Amino acid sequence: MYRHLIYGFLLANTALFAQPSAEWAAVKVPIQQLFDGMRAADSLAVRDAFLPNPGMFTVAMKNGEPVLQEGKLDDFVRQVGQMEAGALDERLQGYDIRVDGRMATAWTPYRFYLNGNFSHCGTNAFQLFKTTAGWKITQVTDTRRREGCEDGSSARAQAINALLDAWHQAAATADADAFFGKMTPDAIYLGTDASERWLRDELREWAAFAFEREVAWAFHPYGRQLYFSMDGQTAWFEEMQNTENMGVCRGSGVLTPTAEGWKIRHYDLAVMVPNDKMADFQQLMQEK
Repeated sequence: MYRHLIYGFLLANTALFAQPSAEWAAVKVPIQQLFDGMRAADSLAVRDAFLPNPGMFTVAMKNGEPVLQEGKLDDFVRQVGQMEAGALDERLQGYDIRVDGRMATAWTPYRFYLNGNFSHCGTNAFQLFKTTAGWKITQVTDTRRREGCEDGSSARAQAINALLDAWHQAAATADADAFFGKMTPDAIYLGTDASERWLRDELREWAAFAFEREVAWAFHPYGRQLYFSMDGQTAWFEEMQNTENMGVCRGSGVLTPTAEGWKIRHYDLAVMVPNDKMADFQQLMQEK
């Protein structure tokens, strides 16, 4: 059931996510070469990651005004070669890669360390061209800041765990606004009965009786696992749940970020039937 859920979601979003994974890996090669070269103070490796005369820019503030500072590859390569190995350590927090023929872009949030000490964070925006020798960087623009520099993956995981815990708590306290507010308007909820497939507002209408009680329903999750797409813009999860009326269940779903933070876009609730009880279960289902 869970595999079908994720497979269906990916098919529905082919235009956004279905880039060939082999080409993604190829696009990452010069980017990884750049940062490996920086860590090793290998100026030749750094230069080889770029085409000649690439654009190099930094978004900055000067005298309270935003400016776009331009750099030169020769100056950058010279600086790398003058550093000790390990002094420059830029740690990428993820990749958002788009490919069209011989053109590619890569968006890479990062945290930068100088001589082992955290310095700043930001995002690199790469443009690349596929030559006969492979992908090369044609331009890179970066941002730099010291605020809001939490580890990207950790911050996302914390936000999603908090959302899911609050979602379950909203059902347990019959807080309809909080429960349905954590789902996107087009969210789909799949219940345990074959007929139970609702859009968010359909579920709210159907479940109105439950949210008039002190407890709509109480699911107690454990063993949650989170997963993220390469660009960090899609998350999916699975968790086991102790329930009062259905025993042990499994919940799984898909989340996407919105202007209001992460929200649930798809949720599937499944009852667990032990394999050694499957024959009894099938017989029960055949009874009228």
